[in-house]
Amino acid sequence: MRQRTKTVLATLAVLAGLGAVAGGATVAFGLYNVSARAGHLPPVRWALHTTYRNAVDLYSGAPETPAPDLRDPALIELGARHFETACAMCHAMPGRARSATVRGMNPPPPHITDAVGGWSPEELHWIVFEGVKMSGMPPWPSSREDDVWAVVAYLRAIQTGAVTPARQAGITARAQMDGPEDAAWCAGCHGGTQAHVPRLDIFETGYIEAALMAYREGRRESGIMQHAASRLRPEQLSELAEWFARGAASPGRTTAAAPDLLAQGETLARAGTDDVPACTACHGPGPRDLSGLGGEDPKGRFPPLAGQDEAYLITQLRLWRDGVRGGTEAFNLMRVAARELKEADIAALAAWYASLDPSERTQAGPGATKAAEDRGAAAPDPLRQPADH
Repeated sequence: MRQRTKTVLATLAVLAGLGAVAGGATVAFGLYNVSARAGHLPPVRWALHTTYRNAVDLYSGAPETPAPDLRDPALIELGARHFETACAMCHAMPGRARSATVRGMNPPPPHITDAVGGWSPEELHWIVFEGVKMSGMPPWPSSREDDVWAVVAYLRAIQTGAVTPARQAGITARAQMDGPEDAAWCAGCHGGTQAHVPRLDIFETGYIEAALMAYREGRRESGIMQHAASRLRPEQLSELAEWFARGAASPGRTTAAAPDLLAQGETLARAGTDDVPACTACHGPGPRDLSGLGGEDPKGRFPPLAGQDEAYLITQLRLWRDGVRGGTEAFNLMRVAARELKEADIAALAAWYASLDPSERTQAGPGATKAAEDRGAAAPDPLRQPADH
C-alpha cells in the first residue's frame, strides 16, 4: 500500500513537471497561436464562457448603491445617451449593426440585444461596473457605482422590449442648434433629459468650467461625465461652459413634494441646524455672502441651486455626505456641511430647491438667520486641506 502511494505521488510529480515544461515552452517559443483570425479551440471557448457566467453569478451581489426605479424614462434616456458614445462602438444599439471590424474581434462583442440576455439588474450592474477580462470590455471609468444604474436601466429596457429600434432613434436624437462644437451632443442630456442631470443654465461660467475640468482630470467622480469630458479638448470645455451659462433660465421642473416637506426643506436651507450650516448663505436664494471664502472666483465654486433638478440634488448631497464627491478647490467645505445630513434632510432640501423658480437665485429674499450664517462662517477652512478627489 505504501509503495503504491509512492508510485502515484511520483507519477503526479512527473506529470506536473511535464506540464510546467510544456507551458514554459509555449510561452518561451510562442507555440500558442495568438492570431485572432485563428480563433479559440472549442474547449477553450467553452471554458472561457462558462467561467465568465459562473464568475458573474459568484461575485455579483447587491451593489452598495441600491437600484433606483429602472423604469424611469429619464434614467433610461440618460443611460442610452451614455451608451451611444461609450459602448455602442462595440455592441451597437437596437436597429443598428456592428461594424465588420468589431465582428472580427475575438471574442466578438455580442450585439447589445443579445448581450443583455437574461441577466438580472444586479448582474448587469456588476458586468458594466467591473468589466470582463479577456474580452476587451473595460471597467466603469469611475469608482462611483450609482451612475452605473442609468446604463442598467437602458439595458433592462432593451431586455423587456421597451426600447425598440424605432424608439431608440427618438431617445438619442439630437436637436440642431447654433453653438460651439459638440454643443448639441451635450445638450442632449443638459436640456433634453428630464431628470438626473443638472440644469446648466442656472450655473455661472466659472462653476461649469471648473466642474468639467475636474471631471476631465479625474478629480470629480462620474463614469458618465468623466467619459464625456475626456472626449473634448480643454478649450472646448471653456467654450461650452460659457455657452451653457448664457442660456436663458426657464421655469423650474415641477415637483410633487408635499407642502410640509417643502416647508421642512426651506427651514433647513435658510436656518440650518446645530450640525448643518444654512445652505442659502452660499447657494441662495437671496443675497449670498461669499466673503472670506478665499479664491479668485468664489461664485465659480458655490453655484446657485434655485430650480435645479431634484433627483440630481439628491444624488449630489448623498455623495457629499458620504465623502465621495470632489472637484473644485472648495470641496471639503461641502463635505463638512453635508456630513450630518439624514436622508429626510436630503429629500427636503432637494424638493425645496427644485420647486423654486431659477430667477430667485438673484432676488433678495428672507436670508438665513444670523446664527446660521455664524455657524457657516465658523466651519473649518477646507481650502487649506489637500484636495484628494
